[in-house]
Amino acid sequence: MGRVFRYVCCGVLIATAFARVSVAQRPLSWEEVRQRFEANNPNLRAGQLGIDESKANEITAYLRPNPTATVLTDQIDPFPGGPSHGPFAFLLASATVSYLHERRHKRELRLESAKETTDITVSGQADLERTLLFELRGAFVQTLQAKAILDLAKENLKYYDHFLDLNRERYKAGGMAKVDMQRLDLQRVQYESDLQTAEVNLITAKVQLLLLLNDSTNPEQFDVAGPFDFARTIPPRDTVRQAALDTRPDLRAALQAATKAKTDHQLAVANGSTDPTFAFDVGRNPPIDQYIGVSVSIPLRIFDRNQGEKLRTQIDIDRNQRVTEAAKAQVLSDVDSAHATVNSTILLLQPYKDHYLQEATEVRDSIEFAYEHGAASLIDYLNAQADYRSVQVNYLNLIGSSLMAASQLNLAVGREVIQ
Repeated sequence: MGRVFRYVCCGVLIATAFARVSVAQRPLSWEEVRQRFEANNPNLRAGQLGIDESKANEITAYLRPNPTATVLTDQIDPFPGGPSHGPFAFLLASATVSYLHERRHKRELRLESAKETTDITVSGQADLERTLLFELRGAFVQTLQAKAILDLAKENLKYYDHFLDLNRERYKAGGMAKVDMQRLDLQRVQYESDLQTAEVNLITAKVQLLLLLNDSTNPEQFDVAGPFDFARTIPPRDTVRQAALDTRPDLRAALQAATKAKTDHQLAVANGSTDPTFAFDVGRNPPIDQYIGVSVSIPLRIFDRNQGEKLRTQIDIDRNQRVTEAAKAQVLSDVDSAHATVNSTILLLQPYKDHYLQEATEVRDSIEFAYEHGAASLIDYLNAQADYRSVQVNYLNLIGSSLMAASQLNLAVGREVIQ
């Protein structure tokens, strides 16, 4: 019995260990997050179906007109008192097949217009992915930033608790006033608040990231990892401007729409031409027995020559040219604004990296040493600790702003120019 109990306990321990391993997921890198996003995001998948629909329209656009078949029976005399040789003596039977012949390359122009519509849809899908990737990158950066601030909050609370423990010993030994000890203890509330706020912000960032991934994983079991630092150099402005003009899918869609407008105008002109209908018929007429015949039907386009559609498509060409010019100006404006923002954040971060962080640590440690030896007041220490905390938080927030500015520049260019 004892042996069975030991086996059961071992089995429970092993199952628990496996359960913990399955719950604890490995942190995902940016590339892994992006791959999951591209595979699972419902908006992207819906957009891909839109491309498939547009390709299906290409099949419809290139279809030939269906021929028309007509069967006719006439000269039936079912009424009494008619000829003695029966009601079908003079039966007229005929069958006709007709076909509309489209001239001026209408089918080819419809197909070309449909393909250009597909190209615009593909560019629109790329632009949707560009926008959603910016949101994804933002959620990823916010998660890294929240993790960094949470680690800082834990470190600050641990450091302050250690400082409190030392001063409690001083207070017990009679080397410190009760009111000073109480003021130190009250200050701990700020560090506890920082820790709770950081934990909530981390969960919120993970929830947003999971939403974009269409993932129902518990946020506490989901984690990401990556470098949380700023880029010290960025490509020259002229380089990224040219890259944006070559890459931006919304600008490409505007150019494709201008090309499609010209094709649609050609199609409107072609639709204004006359399409003849050819017919072939075969029949039976009792006096002459059997016969065949051919006919050509030509519409007389005296009033309707598709004038309105010709004018509309000609105006649409001019409109799309203006839209393309506006899109190009918007692209350059986006790039210039994002490039300036990235430069600004780098200029702000560099002094933090070079000396502000180290200086804040040195000031705090010096004031703490002086306070412990009676050479500085409690207010001096609390101010130094608050300055240290402020500098550290500002630095992490600036890194987050820098990464978001870099993501904004990537969004403006249409591809990653800053990793």
